[in-house]
Amino acid sequence: MKRKIYDTLLDWKENGTKPFMLLGARQVGKTYIIDQFCQNEFKNYVKVNLLEDKNIIELYETNKSSDDLFNELKVMLGMDLEEPDTILFIDEIQESESLISELKYFCEKHPKMKVIVAGSLLGVKLKRFSKSFPVGKVRMVTMYPMDFEEYLMALDQNLLIEKIKESYKEDKPLAAPIHEMALKFYRYYLITGGLPESVQNFIDVSCDLIKYNTSILSDILTSYFNDMKKYTTSGENLKIEKTYRSIPSQISNPANKFQFSKIEKNAKRRDYELPLDWLEASHLVQTSFCVSKPDIPLKGFADFSTFKLFISDVGILNFLLEIRAVDIIEDRLSLLKGAITENYVANALTCNEHTLFYWQSEGIAEIDFLLYTDDGIIPLEVKSNANTQSKSLNVYIEKYKPKYSIRVSSKNFGYDKVKKIKSVPLYAVFCIKK
Repeated sequence: MKRKIYDTLLDWKENGTKPFMLLGARQVGKTYIIDQFCQNEFKNYVKVNLLEDKNIIELYETNKSSDDLFNELKVMLGMDLEEPDTILFIDEIQESESLISELKYFCEKHPKMKVIVAGSLLGVKLKRFSKSFPVGKVRMVTMYPMDFEEYLMALDQNLLIEKIKESYKEDKPLAAPIHEMALKFYRYYLITGGLPESVQNFIDVSCDLIKYNTSILSDILTSYFNDMKKYTTSGENLKIEKTYRSIPSQISNPANKFQFSKIEKNAKRRDYELPLDWLEASHLVQTSFCVSKPDIPLKGFADFSTFKLFISDVGILNFLLEIRAVDIIEDRLSLLKGAITENYVANALTCNEHTLFYWQSEGIAEIDFLLYTDDGIIPLEVKSNANTQSKSLNVYIEKYKPKYSIRVSSKNFGYDKVKKIKSVPLYAVFCIKK
């Protein structure tokens, strides 16, 4: 399956002089896409998995000089790593802090060498790094589950993608049958999510929801909970799991923020800051911070004690909520529908490298997302259906007068020239670039 990050890797191949570090949650497809890239784009490809190649870990635990370590590494791998058209992929590099530190040496002393590193819990390891991290000497990129555009690519809907992009650019409605077809695929996406194994199974059964194997998502969740036991104490991993499991029940929280008291009775923020940090570092959640004033830069006005948490894949969210596929397809959801839609939009914006922020006005109004763009701060409102009446957006427009606003809903493309509101269908959020 094609992933857009492949183009990022191609750019690095041509222009990069630093080691490439790929971060991301388990099962998003990091190893697969790196394997494909290395096999397709290089003549000589060496792969090391530190969960299996313990000898390399032991080598880098010795007190030898960086030059000696590098020379011995080449001997162990049986290849001159600086030879043209050669690449080294080190998977599960979180198993060796010493080797991570040596990436600075690779960058400074062997800039022509191409090396990629990745790991399922690499983000967590870096948060708890005890050695000297090679700051500025590594190109760090995060990979996420497949966004809706990649989902359509996997379903061989490239013509539909082009029509969506064209309509987004021109604010031109799609023909009604095409609009409905795109909404159908969007609802499929809510069920399967964007984790490659889940998407592949859906393709393998010819998009038949009756045959779609939901145990795939169950197994992925199990692997997440097993990961929570790594690099943590027994008490801490229980708090991580409790925090994660509480998110689905909080996505429609009337307080419009994550509340530690909802994790368990008498839970305090100070007791759950480390578990929350673990979830963020592992990329299992996405955080949106409330801003006191929608001004540039948004981060300067963020209230870091008031935030929302989103599950990083909407398919996992709906599986945790035990929502049946038929209820999504036949649009039977009511109270949770808006919150699920907001989670989907959060995922899509994150894939496009938007930092998530939202705005509240003393309980009077709320804007779901604020985008920091070349056009200033742009409000984005999320509606789960075609009813686009909104007091909150009107209040915001009147008070802050943005250059334009974006309303995401199940309605077709369009633009209100009077209110300056751009209508974007739910299936087209991937078009909202940073």
